[in-house]
Amino acid sequence: MADRELDDLDRAILHALQDDARKLSTSTIADRMDVASSTVRTRIRNLEEAGIITGYHADVDYEAAGFQLHTLIVCTAPVPDRERLAQEALEIEGVVAVREVMTGNENVHVEVVGRDGDDLSRIGRELDELGFEIEDEDIIRNEYVHPYSGFADVDD
Repeated sequence: MADRELDDLDRAILHALQDDARKLSTSTIADRMDVASSTVRTRIRNLEEAGIITGYHADVDYEAAGFQLHTLIVCTAPVPDRERLAQEALEIEGVVAVREVMTGNENVHVEVVGRDGDDLSRIGRELDELGFEIEDEDIIRNEYVHPYSGFADVDD
């Protein structure tokens, strides 16, 4: 896959999976694109093997699950250590996502879920001990996601 560009079928598959990977069958995608289900399954496997599809994740409403403190902690990490520190941050209990940002300051965004204020304080201390400088903490009220429009089916 790395040696060629994505075609319409690849993009349609990616768009459909981003929209709802759990409920959308390969048969439905195949019907939309007028190809066999086995073709879609093969393409998905190829996209996974090429590292284009890297996983499937459940979207969790943490508030509905009883966790009111879904928080974004904006940190600065020394650029040479940024990737290593981001990976290490994933090991902290309560960290659910880490994003590296291509800036000098505020270059790591750590998404955390805490049971209470003490839990958030512990997570902050552990991030500090790893070598992050915490710049800001924001409670996440809602998060909205949408499939990338560049993958949209050309016939839709």
